[in-house]
Amino acid sequence: MIRYLILITVLLFMTACSSKIAAPIHIYSLGTVHIVPESSGRDHQKTIKVSFPQTLKEKISNKMNYSYSPDDQGVYLNSQWSNNSGKLIQGTIIEALVKSRLFKAVLPYESTAGEDLRLESNIFDFSHHVRGDASYAVVSIQFSLIDTDTGKLIKTKRFSYKEDTQTTDAKGYAEATRRAMNRLSKDLVRWLR
Repeated sequence: MIRYLILITVLLFMTACSSKIAAPIHIYSLGTVHIVPESSGRDHQKTIKVSFPQTLKEKISNKMNYSYSPDDQGVYLNSQWSNNSGKLIQGTIIEALVKSRLFKAVLPYESTAGEDLRLESNIFDFSHHVRGDASYAVVSIQFSLIDTDTGKLIKTKRFSYKEDTQTTDAKGYAEATRRAMNRLSKDLVRWLR
């Protein structure tokens, strides 16, 4: 009898422990960008700071957002970005500008060094859209280049991309977002020349 009681207790304990095991979380990053360096340019001796992106709608986090209509939004439960999306975007832009060699130095906004120019950004959309049979990653970010000596806006432009996904899951969304960010990085470097 005691043997059966111990066996039942052990089985109940194991069942309770196994039910608390969560599904593994898949972590995705944006990867590296491929930029052809410039030999010279008009801002080659200037320093630029890349500000942390602001968002107009969602909270910036490491959650991967998706939507099935313009009125709803959710997040993937078992998948996330390797860092919050603002840091990933800022890091991708800094990497692209460093590789481009358009500027003497490219710094994050948190740097205490002085700068000649500042690049600010507003995220309009950074999510996975599923509409019927269509599935795509959307990246829409507006950039503003500011002269820090005068505080004047030099120029501003919104870059928007829609990349089809191979699959309708977080992995397909991450791959399509990487392609969109590569396109954005190249277009941003061209725009800043």
